[in-house]
Amino acid sequence: TWGLKVCGPLSSQAQQRTETAMAVGKNKRLTKGKKGSKKKAVDPFLKKEWYKVKAPTMFNVRNSGNTLVNKTAGTKIASEQLKGRVLEVSLADLQNDEDQSHRKVKLVIEETQGRDCLTHFHGMSLTRDKLCSLIRKGVTMVEGNVDAKTTDGYIVRMFVIAFTKRRPEQVKANCYAQSSLVKRIRKRMTQIMQAEIAGATFSDLVKKLIAESISKAIEKSTQGIFPLKDTMIRKVKVLKKPKFDVVKFREVHDMSGVAASAGEIIARAEEGADGDDDE
Repeated sequence: TWGLKVCGPLSSQAQQRTETAMAVGKNKRLTKGKKGSKKKAVDPFLKKEWYKVKAPTMFNVRNSGNTLVNKTAGTKIASEQLKGRVLEVSLADLQNDEDQSHRKVKLVIEETQGRDCLTHFHGMSLTRDKLCSLIRKGVTMVEGNVDAKTTDGYIVRMFVIAFTKRRPEQVKANCYAQSSLVKRIRKRMTQIMQAEIAGATFSDLVKKLIAESISKAIEKSTQGIFPLKDTMIRKVKVLKKPKFDVVKFREVHDMSGVAASAGEIIARAEEGADGDDDE
């Protein structure tokens, strides 16, 4: 009625030609490659530069490694990005003594000088494998912690761990301590740690931690209550710091002769060592 002509179905070859022509005609990007495929891969290390890490003078090895930072670009200054960065170094590397490999030291970058990062002590802890090797059956584990302030205004939290040991000529295989004795040992621990921290400057306290004099004093003092072994400072955290004094900080790095920049005392918000609290 309408003058339509009925045709049979198209052959497969004709159908493919029609679909290809339509697709290319409608979407011109089919003839081109993927967008952005010719973009060159840029090495991210080309935008970075190396800085040397200088440890404080209380450690035997001053050059403790290198750290990376993005190069200065616009308002982002490389030296400002480094300040406050916390680095973890093995005490064996800092003291050049393999017997100290079970202790880790945290250093925080306080100032930069040229390509050198001047750091300060920020904390210390035992490695996990050492801590696990100390724990065994047949003994009582005694732990204690204390918060104390040094003479120069640093607030430090210190954790100690110790284990009971068998008395001379003891026949019994185990050496468990009564809870009353554990309380007395813990009280003696906290007293010694409080006295050692409160009666020393922060630099002197770090030297005591390196020499393990605090743990030796605890072990010696508690012999009358119950003999102890493997007495160690498990962890040290710096909770609060005083205002940043450039002159005192340069003394830590044995740079007292170097002229300080204008405005020696710089106000800084008191900052904690790290977010987690072991209580």
